[in-house]
Amino acid sequence: MRLPTRVPRRLDVPSAVVVGLLAFVIGWFVIGLGHVWSHPIIGWLPLPVIVASFVRECYRLDRCTDLDRDTRKFWGRLGVAAAVLMAGVLSSMHDALGGPVPSPAFSPRTQALYGVVAAIILWALLRLPAWQRSRSDWLRFGLDTAIVLLTGGVLAWHCWLNRAGFGDGPTATPAATLVILVVATISLVAFLKVAFAGAGRLDRGALYLLAAGVALAAATAGIAPLLTDRPYLSTTVLAAPFSQVTGVLAARRQWRRRHLATAERPRARRFSILPYVAVATFYGALLAVELPEGGPDVAIALTATALTVLVVIRQISTLRDNARLLDTVDASLRQLRAYQKELDHQVTHDPLTGITNRPAYAGRLAAQLATGEPAVVVLLDLDDFKVVNDRHGHETGDALLRAISTRLRQSLRPRDTVARLGGDEFTLLLPGAGMDEAEDLLSGLLATVQQPLMLDGREMAPRISAGVTLSVPGDSSEELLRRADVAMYAAKNAGGGRWTWFDPIMDARADTDARLGADLRQAIARDELFLLYQPIVELPTGRLAGLEALIRWRHPEHGLVSPADFIPLAERNGQIIEVGRWVLTQAMRQIAEWQREHGAAAPAKVSVNVSARQLNEPGFPEEVAALLAATGLDPARLVIEVTETAVLGTGAALEAVRRLDELGLRIALDDFGTGQSSLSLLVDTPVSWLKVDKSFVDGVTSASPHAVIVDGLIGITRGLRIQAVAEGVETAEQAERLHQAGYRFAQGYHFARPLSESDVLLLLARPSSRETRQSQLI
Repeated sequence: MRLPTRVPRRLDVPSAVVVGLLAFVIGWFVIGLGHVWSHPIIGWLPLPVIVASFVRECYRLDRCTDLDRDTRKFWGRLGVAAAVLMAGVLSSMHDALGGPVPSPAFSPRTQALYGVVAAIILWALLRLPAWQRSRSDWLRFGLDTAIVLLTGGVLAWHCWLNRAGFGDGPTATPAATLVILVVATISLVAFLKVAFAGAGRLDRGALYLLAAGVALAAATAGIAPLLTDRPYLSTTVLAAPFSQVTGVLAARRQWRRRHLATAERPRARRFSILPYVAVATFYGALLAVELPEGGPDVAIALTATALTVLVVIRQISTLRDNARLLDTVDASLRQLRAYQKELDHQVTHDPLTGITNRPAYAGRLAAQLATGEPAVVVLLDLDDFKVVNDRHGHETGDALLRAISTRLRQSLRPRDTVARLGGDEFTLLLPGAGMDEAEDLLSGLLATVQQPLMLDGREMAPRISAGVTLSVPGDSSEELLRRADVAMYAAKNAGGGRWTWFDPIMDARADTDARLGADLRQAIARDELFLLYQPIVELPTGRLAGLEALIRWRHPEHGLVSPADFIPLAERNGQIIEVGRWVLTQAMRQIAEWQREHGAAAPAKVSVNVSARQLNEPGFPEEVAALLAATGLDPARLVIEVTETAVLGTGAALEAVRRLDELGLRIALDDFGTGQSSLSLLVDTPVSWLKVDKSFVDGVTSASPHAVIVDGLIGITRGLRIQAVAEGVETAEQAERLHQAGYRFAQGYHFARPLSESDVLLLLARPSSRETRQSQLI
């Protein structure tokens, strides 16, 4: 990367000093017109300082990274021209003062150096973006230049050059003077054309100053005839300071305005006024010559002038009509371009968040991989975003997505890309980032994104899970996104709110999950699933109060598969709906059978877990009602257990729970306190049972915050007339402490492990011994 070079301020020649040196040179030259200087070298001494100042300013702009490349190159080329001019000034000084007597003559060496200077300046101008023109533009430029040259040349010859006396020196001839005027005029027209058209970050005011310097330097050619009898004076003494001082002022203006945004290029003029000014000037000079002479030529001159004026007026009138028509066309084109710009934006940006969309991201990722430069791809997903939509509505969910998008965009480097793939899924592209840099960036990014924010008067604390992968040679866009997706789900399974690098082991786990998922689809048909029932007991007697139905899977190859493995898998691939339907059907049939066979001795309550996806399934309450009718089950004996996250809202899940309550079923809120707990759930949801999570029960025997929560919850449930069940009781001390706190129901390994159907029958056949044994345990 190109770094700017800082030149110490002590090397700067203040603008006032440069202008003062110019004033000194002008004064010295004017006095020299009437006074013979005995030491002509004094007038030459400021010139190297002035030229060196301009070279230094050009060098500084050439190294300035705040400017675009074309602007830097332009000033760099002007600096080269100024350096050559330094050599030309020194050569000219040698021509003037190196002989036995002063002489204004230019040696061929000096003329060649000045020619090189003019060529470099023209080359610098023609290399600017403003000169990437069509043939018609070049033709008009040539015609304008020719008109100015012809008019100016004829007038200069008639009014000045043919009447002035010239010496024999190379610079004291009409031809040499005309050559200087021609080159200066072409440069002047070029400067003015570029100044009007604009060129990137090149300051327009600076160009006007440069054009003024060229004009002043060219004007000194007209003084040449006055210097034939003053050999100690040279036009170089004026021309060089004029061009270089204005150059210093222009360069410093450009430096001051280097941070400003590029000015919008002005609309092209409908016609150039330059030819009309030239024609008017020429006819004015013609009349000035002919009118004093009188005679028939005066009438011809007046007639020609009048006809030309009328033709010009008619042409201008036509051009004005054309201009109005073109203004209408331009307005339509601007509107069309605005529409096109909007369409282009819509094609590449997400309409909700305004960030890059999936197709545009895919294009950028493919282009990045084509460069061969390594890149990091990150896939992000909001945790529990569905809960936000269900509880607060989709408008709040959309506002959250917009806020997350803004935070992501503000946390990235300028060259990074953030895109929304759909829903609550985002992706990042970090070109050129290594593992360490990516980790630092992601740590700050997640800290920023997960800060609480207020939306519609509600405080929210968003959580994001992210999967990260680093590209390697040969990667495709699809492969990178697949690896990031695998890593993202690993982050979610680890608890969410974190980022995880992709590891090849994850692929093996994903393959295992895929095979396990395929086997799970056949498990019901192969009769591999079965139910166990964990007793819920009364405290302190240990009498059976109910059962909780728990699903188990006996895999033909892997043996017993833990529910902690296949239930989350079923949640992810959607099989939980079919599995949940099977559990509910089997449990209801079993409860109905116990009811028929054991009557009052049958379990009073049996709990069945229902997932959030089941609750959101259309027609789920009707499906339960049909099962109740088919089995003849008393609805009061069935308890539907739902997690707090499943009903955290006012959407379809909560409505389904209310419909189940209307059918006569009891509702239990499971794992209370482990998710985004809200006490309003206990009011909004028709809850009959509250199951306190094992994580709180574990600390109930110590002076811990968990014990405080356990004590507080029993007071709340009593006030709301909700039965509380303590889960995961493993010791007699915990059972005793819970009873002292006011809990009347509990379950856990301290009382009994999950029982098979036959074990439940034994328990039901010997209720007295069961009650006695449990009482002894407590």
